[in-house]
Amino acid sequence: MTTNQLIKQIHKKQSFLCIGLDVDLNKIPKYLLNEDDPIFTFNKAIIDATHHFCVAYKPNTAFYEAYGIKGWQALEKTISYLNENHPDIYTIADAKRGDIGNTSTMYAKAFFEDLGFDSVTVAPYMGKDSVEPFLAFKDKHTILLGLTSNQGAFDFQTKCVDGVELYKEVLETSKFWNNSENLMYVVGATKAEFLADIRRIIPDSFLLVPGVGAQGGNLQDVCKYGMNNSVGLLINSSRGIIYASQDEDFAEAAAKNAEVLQLQMKAILSRQSQ
Repeated sequence: MTTNQLIKQIHKKQSFLCIGLDVDLNKIPKYLLNEDDPIFTFNKAIIDATHHFCVAYKPNTAFYEAYGIKGWQALEKTISYLNENHPDIYTIADAKRGDIGNTSTMYAKAFFEDLGFDSVTVAPYMGKDSVEPFLAFKDKHTILLGLTSNQGAFDFQTKCVDGVELYKEVLETSKFWNNSENLMYVVGATKAEFLADIRRIIPDSFLLVPGVGAQGGNLQDVCKYGMNNSVGLLINSSRGIIYASQDEDFAEAAAKNAEVLQLQMKAILSRQSQ
């Protein structure tokens, strides 16, 4: 999915919601554990109930890798189900990869070609030769970790180097990498106060913003400081949606919570267009 196609879907659905499919078998309804593939069964039910309200899904690959080959097969079935039944949905592999060039190329092939994701999250701290192999894929996006939502972000990302905070140097430098028009950036919702500075550096790029909901991020603040003329935001909610209930009504409960966010986004988009 190209950036323009994503923007069209945002306006069509009046939503810039991304739902994180971070499946923990200890948190899903117990009766699903009797299924041959409880992870995929859970994901399919969530997707069927919520795809009207979102424009993207983001499986965090750790929650699949932790279950070995069965987990990886569930991830493959999930992305295949989305690509075959909901091609209008943008897909994000939250894998946080990044290595020397030839290794990054293999990571990129795994997620873009084999699995068929639209985008993948990548760590930037090995520099451009670890990121450019991802950027080389046509109509695919590389989502660079810019300023993350965890407390440890302050250990390195906000440290000053020659008078400039490190995360700002990463953002500025990345603009000059090959195919940088294929870049998006992760900025945590709990760092909303930094968004004005970030927008001065990358005014036109899409931002993937995790942390709204269970982590305490505020949707209104994120939009106030992070939205641009093309919307430019994908707001992710994971636990607040997919674990809205642990009973047999889990999919319906997820849909209700997704709709609440979608309606808030619709109101924000309406105000923006006035």
